Amino acid sequence: MAYRDFQHFIEVLESKGELKRIREPFSPILEITEVADRVMKKDGPGLLFENVVGPLPRLGTPNPNSAVIGNPSIYKPGASPEGNAVSYMPVAINTMGSRKRMSMALSCDDYEEHAQRLEELVRLPGDPPKGIKDALALVPKLIEILRTTKPKTVTSGICQEVVLTGDDIDLTKLPVLTCWPEDGGPFVTLPLVFTHDPNTGKRNVGMYRVQVHDKNTCGMHWQMHKTGRRQMEDAGEKGKNLEVCVCLGGDPAHTFAAISPLPPGIDEMVWSGFLRREAVSLVKAKTVDVMVPADCEIVIEGYVDPSETRLEGPFGDHTGYYSLAEQFPVLHVTAVTMRTKPVYPATIVGIPPMEDGWMGKAVERIFLPLIKMTVPEIVDMNLPVEATFHNVAFVSIKKKYPGHAYKVMSAIWGLGGMSFTKMVFVFDEDCDVQNISEVLFRLGANCDPMRDTLLTKGPVDQLDHAAMQEGFGGKIGFDCTHKLPGENGFSRPYPKLISMADDVKSKIDRVWGGLGL
Repeated sequence: MAYRDFQHFIEVLESKGELKRIREPFSPILEITEVADRVMKKDGPGLLFENVVGPLPRLGTPNPNSAVIGNPSIYKPGASPEGNAVSYMPVAINTMGSRKRMSMALSCDDYEEHAQRLEELVRLPGDPPKGIKDALALVPKLIEILRTTKPKTVTSGICQEVVLTGDDIDLTKLPVLTCWPEDGGPFVTLPLVFTHDPNTGKRNVGMYRVQVHDKNTCGMHWQMHKTGRRQMEDAGEKGKNLEVCVCLGGDPAHTFAAISPLPPGIDEMVWSGFLRREAVSLVKAKTVDVMVPADCEIVIEGYVDPSETRLEGPFGDHTGYYSLAEQFPVLHVTAVTMRTKPVYPATIVGIPPMEDGWMGKAVERIFLPLIKMTVPEIVDMNLPVEATFHNVAFVSIKKKYPGHAYKVMSAIWGLGGMSFTKMVFVFDEDCDVQNISEVLFRLGANCDPMRDTLLTKGPVDQLDHAAMQEGFGGKIGFDCTHKLPGENGFSRPYPKLISMADDVKSKIDRVWGGLGL
């Protein structure tokens, strides 16, 4: 089922025992992060902080206690200048922090179902019907896809029950989390950033952290490889500002769509409609020409001047380290709209495991069929959460010829977001790459570091602090497959993997239940 809105999702989580209400008072400055981090580390439930109380963030004041090199921190923990505690709207966090909740967020029992749906969909063009009966069988499926994916325009939505403009705009009244002690200030951590290509008008929805600079300006963390950054640069070439809406909440399928590595030209709201099996309702923003999901909790409207930057960060990032302060674009807020009684959706990132690990794992599983379209010899893939998505990939393949593993490594480094992968380990198809014990066994047994590695260079995540320079660094591939005769100079017979005879295994299977073992 599709969710009416984010609070409907919260209600369903609670009905399934997947949500804990926290009634004790906690501050959005560090305290909510500490509670959430402990819960995430032990696979705990989603959390709804109902009593969010704390000082106003102190903006524009350097933090003299910063231990981060180059930290311009504009926030120093402590009482607000007035010394008064402020009550905020409730904060929901870790709502997608398990396989079950991530699947519930995507309106299914298990997110692998969407991988199967996508695999059926991408097979349609290349697997034409063999007769009129097969063709007619496809019609209902195609009609359903068209009906549920194309967004529809509505004239009103809960996201605009309250409209704040001019002097009424005050972002400090939102419970924006200051997550870690050396953060440069409060950061919106679960935003859906809506923009339009100034050349084509096509919509883009991405998830880019947003730092609150003051009551009506924010830092927009558009990295060098991101679509939002390119759209801003294109707008700048035309001498125009880029209109932006930062949306919070709505059906959680919207949030997943924002982090999905979609092929160029695919609308994230079409993808959200596919996931939720119901078209997304969009309403026009109040002060900018951007359509936003009508079911959002909060929408921050504004524009970015491509010629303007401001120091943004540091930020305790998904790498487990602080990303340091740099110059990034500035969002000027022209309106804040929201529902009458909103809940603020948030997440935190840091040393894994975190909630974002489950979001990344769902991306891995759901988009595997698309990867197989380009690299069909791939059997399975595991992007370990501990390697923060883009550092390590374990891949199993149907090996057919000498050097096949190197072909797959190169293909992965040419695939969109997969191009940021620093280390690729390639295994035979009989290796379960989801089993780290088996992966380590095969890696140690089948890989000679002198012979079976490939070093190269290419783009890396801009947040990768270990890279030789920002956004560019080294990569390495490991051939952990059995070697074929003559492959890369290997001239000896390759041994067989130890395996028990099938008839013996069958016999023991038959008597195993009575052995009491």
